[in-house]
Amino acid sequence: MTESAPTILIVGGVAGGASAAARARRMNENAEIIIFERDSYVSFANCGLPYYLGGEIQDREKLLVAKPGLFQRRFRIEVRTRHEVTAIDRAAKTITVADLDAGKTYTRSYDKLIVAPGADPLVPPIPGKDAAGVFTLRNLEDTDKIAEAMPDARHAVVVGGGYVGLETAEQFRRKGLDVALVEMQAQVMPFLDREMVEPLHRQLEYNGIRLELGNGIASIEEVNGRAVAAVLADGTRLPADLILLGVGVRPNVQLAEDAGLELGASRGIATDEFMRTNDPDIYAVGDAAEYTFGSTGAKQRVPLAGPANRTGRLAGEHAATGESRPAPAAWGTSIVRVFGTAAGISGLSLRAAKEAGFDANAVHVIANHHASYYPGAQVMAVKLVFEEGSGKVLGVQAVGGEGIDKRLDIIATLTHFKGTVHDLAELDLAYAPPFGSAKDPLHMAAFAAENHLDGLARVVQPDVDLCPYQTIDVRETHEVEALPLAGCDSVINIPLDHLRDRLGELDASKPTVVACRSGLRSYLGTRILAQHGFKEVYNLSGAAAMREFALNRRLPSVYTASTTGLPAPDAVIID
Repeated sequence: MTESAPTILIVGGVAGGASAAARARRMNENAEIIIFERDSYVSFANCGLPYYLGGEIQDREKLLVAKPGLFQRRFRIEVRTRHEVTAIDRAAKTITVADLDAGKTYTRSYDKLIVAPGADPLVPPIPGKDAAGVFTLRNLEDTDKIAEAMPDARHAVVVGGGYVGLETAEQFRRKGLDVALVEMQAQVMPFLDREMVEPLHRQLEYNGIRLELGNGIASIEEVNGRAVAAVLADGTRLPADLILLGVGVRPNVQLAEDAGLELGASRGIATDEFMRTNDPDIYAVGDAAEYTFGSTGAKQRVPLAGPANRTGRLAGEHAATGESRPAPAAWGTSIVRVFGTAAGISGLSLRAAKEAGFDANAVHVIANHHASYYPGAQVMAVKLVFEEGSGKVLGVQAVGGEGIDKRLDIIATLTHFKGTVHDLAELDLAYAPPFGSAKDPLHMAAFAAENHLDGLARVVQPDVDLCPYQTIDVRETHEVEALPLAGCDSVINIPLDHLRDRLGELDASKPTVVACRSGLRSYLGTRILAQHGFKEVYNLSGAAAMREFALNRRLPSVYTASTTGLPAPDAVIID
């Protein structure tokens, strides 16, 4: 080796590994770069696999981001598919490689080594897991097997309510299969707060998917070696000739651990700011590596394509030149679409923020994704999580139709720069009626958070126990009849426009919560009461709509008429 011509070996060719290889070449034309990939394909779009199964992506070739020939022609990077790295000798600086097709083993020396072994799907240790008709979804080979089985299948069971489970359940249903979705937790996407995923539950059921929540899989019933049913923990039997296990992933860290590379608290490969392991000549990126999580500063795995690509790029540069910018924090920004509804998160949920030790609170806003008077406005709900006192934004969740990706990305940008709700309130965002509103939903969330922090309209969460409070519902009578406020029998209904005239019916000495449909009229009611001698008055964040979701109360109501399962927002603008 010379400093200008290092040998850089890369273990794993998807996302992080491929990005590392391409960047290393761009930074060092003289380096020898070889990618070893145990599967048959390198650099494929694994996030697109469910959409190929459902036919939204029809051309299989488009899933192949870059083929070995392209790496060789354009980058002079050698790609060895069906070559599995089985050992690392750090002292000798060599790797042992199994050529799976030739059935032979050889060694190869390196100057710098980048490990991006990814993660494998978890397979629960249950009877019948190896039956024909039971699948996981990790790579193109898995996809081909599932696609081959689908034409003869009638009943599909998807186990796991994370991204892969939701996307695949949606695509199976699009292809006409009877689908049941099984999730051991009480909700899909367990890393979101409950009220923010309830619209997804309703969308799944509306589109004919059976939901089995809080009910894990216990066994797979088989006949002549083929799956015929999934049996759940409570004994429920779901007929199935196609079962997808999407319960999560396990990082492939055995290679690293056997080589003496340190693992972190989350059982990912520990890395420094340049993605180096405890061996300075070995880097780790992707699903098997640990990242700094932006909201907490803690090291953890973040098994998403975005961080893998970005840190792979930096690791490739550092391996090729000895220098690079430090790896950025990851915020877990992610999104999923389920038929007409999308949901996503960046940073921490309120539950996770409190578990991490933050004195955290949150506000909910229900608003249209662009000006309500312009045709096609779709409803979204935004939950902004922030730190009491400082107003530092800790995270955001959003659910709805069009435009929630834009709001998640704005908060991901804000939190990257350690922004506060006050910074968010001041952002100058693009506005024209087809694209947004003069007061964006995120502005409205920031205003609500500022009002809380300033003591103008403090909030309580939608699942709060209302019984200790004097609770006032400022909606019109017909709205209350359509969706009564859940959880307390002593709600006082006084429409907002009559509130000032009926103050004598209320006790100003009692702690008071004000509610409406989506939280905007209740804010106005809170301000009226606060200026008429009510010393302790709160706005019910998200009001009746989010309370219905938080308490999982499914009453027939006008709120189910929306394509996103969300109510129309109040017309009054919060400030």
